[in-house]
Amino acid sequence: MRKGERQERMKGKAAETFEELLIYQRARELTNAIYAACRSGSFHRDAGLVDQIRRASVSIMSNIAEGFERGSKTEFLQFLFIAKGSCGEVRAQLQVATDQEYIPPQEYLRLNELCRRTSGTISNFIAHLQGSDYQGEKFARPRQLSELTSEKRREALRATQLINIQNAGGGKPPAEE
Repeated sequence: MRKGERQERMKGKAAETFEELLIYQRARELTNAIYAACRSGSFHRDAGLVDQIRRASVSIMSNIAEGFERGSKTEFLQFLFIAKGSCGEVRAQLQVATDQEYIPPQEYLRLNELCRRTSGTISNFIAHLQGSDYQGEKFARPRQLSELTSEKRREALRATQLINIQNAGGGKPPAEE
């Protein structure tokens, strides 16, 4: 399934995995772009900066994933704010890379814009979650289990009632041979 088809399919539906989230997809795009930039020119020789900017970009993806998997809206929001902070960290490190002439100004502008779009997408998602009544999978699970238990009880009660009706003569008893 292509990216556009996947996003269209997800429109109006809750994501089932963090990989389906647009914010995660944007963070992944940014991380891949940072890794590519770090391999070019003299950038790769500055091991400290390369390590730091790569770790910051991976932190964006990782915090989105971890927050999603925590199962509560409150924790997810906390991790999204950390991911947003990591976007700022990447932008600051891009400025260092530009100042040191590790990347050309046009590449800096492209990567900086990708950072800003990623950060903005995270901000929009944070606002969406803050306005949502959904508290997260962690809180939905007990209710789902309770509903499942209730349904099983109802099914058992129906089966018992059916047996009682048959035994009371409402149904035909099995023929004896």
